[in-house]
Amino acid sequence: MTTAPLPFRKMHGLGNDFVVLDSRARSLDLSAGAVRAIADRHTGVGFDEMLILEKPRNGGDGFMAVRNADGSVSASCGNGARCVARLLMDETGKTRIVLETAAGPVIATRDGDLIAVDMGPARLAWNEIPLAEKRDTLHLGIGEGPLSDPVGVSMGNPHGVFFVPDVSKIDLAALGPKLERHALFPERANIEIVQVLDRTHVRMRVWERGAGITLACGTGACAVGVAAARRGLTERAITVTLDGGDLRIAWRDDGHVVMTGPTAESFAGTLDPSLLGG
Repeated sequence: MTTAPLPFRKMHGLGNDFVVLDSRARSLDLSAGAVRAIADRHTGVGFDEMLILEKPRNGGDGFMAVRNADGSVSASCGNGARCVARLLMDETGKTRIVLETAAGPVIATRDGDLIAVDMGPARLAWNEIPLAEKRDTLHLGIGEGPLSDPVGVSMGNPHGVFFVPDVSKIDLAALGPKLERHALFPERANIEIVQVLDRTHVRMRVWERGAGITLACGTGACAVGVAAARRGLTERAITVTLDGGDLRIAWRDDGHVVMTGPTAESFAGTLDPSLLGG
């Protein structure tokens, strides 16, 4: 249990918002209940994901642990990686850093006022996503209501990408939780709905595993870029317009996915000990 007041920063990437904690000099052992208490937007701070900056484990500049708003653990967070990378760059003066995550290292660079992150290779095998059984990940063959036949992609976390004529006509709040917990996804999944606008531009909305509808999802945008290119619907470099704004996604020939977009710090504060012992 953490009982002393705990400093935090509130950051976001395109409205995908985070509470960022620094545990490099202070050990943190937050229970799922404490995470949920801090995530509460009425009585806590509120966030889509909690990002915990830890000491590097394998020679990088830092390690980023990720907790979802429901208290569960995630291996990766694309917009979160950009935010934590910005903090480390501001702290060190570097323009290139290696951020370690449970899904593997993320290389981040400054691109003017934007932060670009190499999220590593997309994982496309059925057991890498993972799925509960062997299937063609280009056509998963599941659906709910008007959503059908998604593409499966892992960007360190599982994604089911559905293509639709008009994302505004999809009741994502009703369909998202059902598909997140579909039996094909043993670790649950992030659910993206995508409208292709042209060969270099798509519109996306997202239901995030453990968080619900969010304004943006970096790993989701990466998964969408890969899925759209695999289906032959777009080029390998596209703009993804989310509810919170635009991300640039490039699926390189070496299989790595690079995401570029803005970051912002909203405010900083101190968490009251009453929130930390849940």
